[in-house]
Amino acid sequence: MSLKETVNNPYSKWLDASGPESDVVISSRVRLARNLAGFPFPHLLGHENADKVLYAVQSAINRQEVKETVGQLELYRMTELSPTERQILVEKHLISPDLLEQAEKRGVVLRADEVISVMVNEEDHLRIQCLLPGLQLKECWDMANTVDDALEQTLDFAFAEETGYLTACPTNVGTGLRASVMLHLPALVVTQQINAVLHSLSKLGLTVRGLYGEGTQATGNLFQVSNQVTLGLTEEEIIDNLVMVARQLANQERAARRALYREQQHQIEDRVWRAYGLLKYARTMTSGDAMTLLSDLRLGVDMGIIPGIPAGLIMELIVMTRPAFLNKLKGTELNPYQRDLCRATLIRERLNTISSG
Repeated sequence: MSLKETVNNPYSKWLDASGPESDVVISSRVRLARNLAGFPFPHLLGHENADKVLYAVQSAINRQEVKETVGQLELYRMTELSPTERQILVEKHLISPDLLEQAEKRGVVLRADEVISVMVNEEDHLRIQCLLPGLQLKECWDMANTVDDALEQTLDFAFAEETGYLTACPTNVGTGLRASVMLHLPALVVTQQINAVLHSLSKLGLTVRGLYGEGTQATGNLFQVSNQVTLGLTEEEIIDNLVMVARQLANQERAARRALYREQQHQIEDRVWRAYGLLKYARTMTSGDAMTLLSDLRLGVDMGIIPGIPAGLIMELIVMTRPAFLNKLKGTELNPYQRDLCRATLIRERLNTISSG
């Protein structure tokens, strides 16, 4: 998939609901922070050194050994993309919002299937990311580690025997690994168990954020859970701990769904079918309303209340109905009301192509 196809196509592999535990665990991500020895961290990096880092990364991914091990990787400078296209990469979780700042110094490496991406000159010189559907943290780690090893054949990463990989933020020192899972937890929210669950996660040294990471709210009952500690643990220990927690959360969410259906069957069915009706027939739709209703619809699909709607389509609609995608679709900068009209039309058209029972 070319860059043009990436920013025009709402589909990403992590959206397709095909992985293990995918009724609750939407996606798994592993991100490795790496810095090049001999260069200041990105926040102190001048334009000349930023160019040198970008050139070094370009040279590394062009090596035949990298292509054979990892696949074809392409580097794009952020200045090659329009502001809308940059925001689409954020909405698809291929880059962070922070990469949008100081675009002239920054770039992104993408593999065509969007499973692998590398942010260049964000908080660290490299942020190597692997993103897969469902609970596949170990697979993400294996793939990210392969990319890391392949690039390290050419790039000299800053490393100290006592502390491990050196990073711009002290919380990443050590392995430089951030592992996270995105979970859909509507039943825990409805049954008001979510605050107790989130409190217990913080005691385990885990961080909970919203759909787009740090500083964002958990809209659509989507939560990102990630490790907070990278020093003093091996990569395998970090991954194993988070896999165990993700499975426990998935089991808690399923138990809450069963209890809801057992004790409030008519109410939960009414909630789900109302969401489906509004999504299928509404003429205007705010972003917040779309997230709430799509979350309820996904719950109904996963509980078997509404048949015939692919769970992956619902996740795709969450990406498709974000502001940047709507602007890209219409080829112009829409005002909020125009986006609400366009969002409702898009959802109606996609849902009306599917017959439900």
